[in-house]
Amino acid sequence: IMKILKLFITLSFLSLASCTSVRVNADYDKKANFESYKTYAYFKSGIDQAEISDLDKKRILYAIDDVMATKGFAKSETPDLLISIFTKEREVVDAYQNYGFGWGWGWGPGWGMGYSRAITTPEGTLFIDIIDAKTKELIWQGQGTGYLSSNTDKKEERIKEFVSKILEQYPPQQLKK
Repeated sequence: IMKILKLFITLSFLSLASCTSVRVNADYDKKANFESYKTYAYFKSGIDQAEISDLDKKRILYAIDDVMATKGFAKSETPDLLISIFTKEREVVDAYQNYGFGWGWGWGPGWGMGYSRAITTPEGTLFIDIIDAKTKELIWQGQGTGYLSSNTDKKEERIKEFVSKILEQYPPQQLKK
């Protein structure tokens, strides 16, 4: 019984840990000269197409502004870079089963209590696209995936976490030749 209980507790912690982390990926154009980019603006038509509320868009853009400022980038009317966002959302279903312990007598199956339940959690993916303003070509794309919060206070904190984790990857650490 203790082994089963320890396994259940371990799995519970692992599932909670997987809910809280943001999984990040990034890809970039290896021919782009990232050192030459110093200013940015938002790609309005791209931002307008993101299928999220205007409040969440603002939260994302404010978080991007904060991170870009810490990296030494400035907003500009004549930017080197254009930044756009794209979002996707899906429901993740986790099934939990508790087989319980029963009792009975004789041969064959006894009886007992057990249950199973499914928990759905909204999971979102935020893409941040960085485009060369002169060539209009995508030079970097970051993506973060994790659970979403509907609580307004936690939502803002969660968005900041998504953006900062994604932009940790920008600019890419290019190998010097």
